Amino acid sequence: MTEASTSETPQKYLTVRQASFIGVGAMVGAGIFALLGAAGEVAGAAVWISFLIAGAIAGLQGYSFAKLGARYPSGAGLFEYLARGFGNGHLTGITAWLTYVANAVVTAMVAVSFGSYASAAFANEDPTWAKIFAALVLVVMTGVNIVGSQLVANAQTVIVYVVLSILVLFAFVTLFTMDPSLLAPSGYPPLGDIVASVALTFFAFLGFGIITFTAKDLREPARQLPRAMYLALGIATVIYVAIALGVFGTLPVDEVISSGGTALAVAAQPTLGDFGYVLMIITALFATAGATNAGLYPAVGLCDQLAATGQMPPLMSHRVGGKASVGLLVAAALSLILAIGFDLTAIASIGSAVALLIFMMATVAHFFVRAETGANLTLLVLAVLTAGIALVAFLISTTINDPGSVIAMLVIVLIGVIMDLTWKRVRANRGRPEPPATAPPHFEQGGPAPSAP
Repeated sequence: MTEASTSETPQKYLTVRQASFIGVGAMVGAGIFALLGAAGEVAGAAVWISFLIAGAIAGLQGYSFAKLGARYPSGAGLFEYLARGFGNGHLTGITAWLTYVANAVVTAMVAVSFGSYASAAFANEDPTWAKIFAALVLVVMTGVNIVGSQLVANAQTVIVYVVLSILVLFAFVTLFTMDPSLLAPSGYPPLGDIVASVALTFFAFLGFGIITFTAKDLREPARQLPRAMYLALGIATVIYVAIALGVFGTLPVDEVISSGGTALAVAAQPTLGDFGYVLMIITALFATAGATNAGLYPAVGLCDQLAATGQMPPLMSHRVGGKASVGLLVAAALSLILAIGFDLTAIASIGSAVALLIFMMATVAHFFVRAETGANLTLLVLAVLTAGIALVAFLISTTINDPGSVIAMLVIVLIGVIMDLTWKRVRANRGRPEPPATAPPHFEQGGPAPSAP
């Protein structure tokens, strides 16, 4: 056996199904279990319409990302798209840091949700054990991500099959035994309230953006990435609408609201009894574990790419022991600190708003390279407008009802600005050259780079 054959290991690529399941695992996590009560307070029994609208908004953004990913596949996902449109200046850098911090917050929130369900199942809802379980799932899923993307995909495949199987069973049972009068349009709130709830239900779709980071692990990203995007969004939308119809067709709105995160379990009880309640708790554990796993996944590709283009310090792409990405370890540590040391319930909704802002910016960047991607202008305009309307509705509603969340969102934006300005000042003082307009050649899979605007 030659030296070359022993030193080179063939890359194992992800399939379309595996890439889409990473996104499904990130989407069908804590959101669907925690959202129904909060969304029901705003949209009443019309939450299923809110999920449809949120799915349409996500679908428009997904169209934009699929076109960009097909032309510019990269481990940096949507940040490659920002760099293509806006160049590697402060706007892209601030957005990168903003997403890195915000993703750590969302991952911590999902881990805390796992801890809460695990504590309820095994420790009589002891808050100390809830923190321990949250820390444990973060440590375990960080280890999974250190091993590599193939293990992440395999873990997600198992988790998603379990979660989807149980949720399909739940939807089937509740839809066939529901009381249609509970879903009568005469009981729906005004359309404005339904639209205002979209920012909440969009939280359940946040994970689809993670699919863009799988490009580096696909054999033919130009063909496979769009398929994975559309498959994941289609699965999530159907599941969410069916669950919303089943829950609000089984329980009165007031009972859904009072049940909070256990609404699915309570809705399963009339038909499946205590077994149904326990089954949905188990499903929540699988779903939140999968969402934690998927939430950590982008850190490696994101930090590698952004360190290569000068948007992050080179240390962020360093491998500890030749395997563990510093970017991943820092993201996991930040999530761990947040999960253990802070009450995240007050800022749960900001993840949706930050994601809407970032997704909208990535689609705005798409306008500058539309000639390269061949995207439909009308669909891109609709993607920006719908995301913008949902974001404005969220900000107005949250400013009135929960100003603390708006303040928390502004703090995260400020942190992103400070991190970008500080690093670039350090880089300038070290006499480092300006980064290239786009990713260096070894990251390129989509053809020659256009010049920066």
